[in-house]
Amino acid sequence: MELNNDAKLLRIILGEADKLEHSALYDVIVREARSFGLAGATVWRGVMGFGPTTRIRTARILDLSTDLPIIVEIVDTDEKISQFLPILHGLFETAGCGGLVTVEKVTVIRYLHGRQDV
Repeated sequence: MELNNDAKLLRIILGEADKLEHSALYDVIVREARSFGLAGATVWRGVMGFGPTTRIRTARILDLSTDLPIIVEIVDTDEKISQFLPILHGLFETAGCGGLVTVEKVTVIRYLHGRQDV
């Protein structure tokens, strides 16, 4: 796979406790992105955040939450990101949970394959 200068960043923000059947929704999203052939995905676990409920969730020991913010970032071509969006929307519909999905233009400086362990 090759990514040129112009690409799109798909950012998905959801809760750590969001599930699709018995799997974490972020895990399902990453696996779907992989099977769809997207360039790659990274999952970030937030240390603090709040959403529409305005309930603050934090990793601080006194307020330890089991539903911290999760951010999934996927970078690929505009075309492939656009084609993946209906799949993503379907996952959210099936899971019955909320979230925030954004797409922004990014400039890829370097995208090279490293050594692949078999």
